[in-house]
Amino acid sequence: MRTAQITRNTKETQITLSVNLDGTGQADITTGIGFLDHMLTLLAFHSDMDIALTAHGDHETVGMDPHHVTEDIAIALGKCIDEALGERRGITRYGSFTIPMDEALVTTSLDISGRPYLVFNTPEFANPKLGGYDSEMTEEFFRALSYNAGITAHINAHYGKNTHHIIEGMFKSYARALKEAVRIDEEKKNEVPSSKGIL
Repeated sequence: MRTAQITRNTKETQITLSVNLDGTGQADITTGIGFLDHMLTLLAFHSDMDIALTAHGDHETVGMDPHHVTEDIAIALGKCIDEALGERRGITRYGSFTIPMDEALVTTSLDISGRPYLVFNTPEFANPKLGGYDSEMTEEFFRALSYNAGITAHINAHYGKNTHHIIEGMFKSYARALKEAVRIDEEKKNEVPSSKGIL
């Protein structure tokens, strides 16, 4: 099993997180932000990655917006994925998936390259807030996740009007692309998928 766990405590957030890349998509998630809980549950379900997460932050205590806790969750999740992948032996490395979410269409393409990068293309979000979640934090979440996991990620929302649908399509397509990228190729399970011999 490829697993990792982290405890991240700062003056702004307190996070306890564990992941299992070879799980069944189980999620036990509490962030205090209902929409983010929903998105992370979808990320677990569609990637088949088990995620157990408890997060607290200054949005609960001093009335800050949820910027800090959202970004720090993504940092912790990226670090856990990076650790769980180890030497990357046998992984497929690349993954791409397109999700139609009602009127929205989103494609995510990933390369577990060791060269973190994010391309994030989306129509302007019509709704700046979804419950207690700030829509603009979606880009920050995926940037922090991808950079800390060592992933090149291209997220393209081709079109869409409903902010919830667009963001949900992003989380689902990222999850499905990640599921493919971390999958073990049994024929090459002892090989690092790079001509350099290292990722």
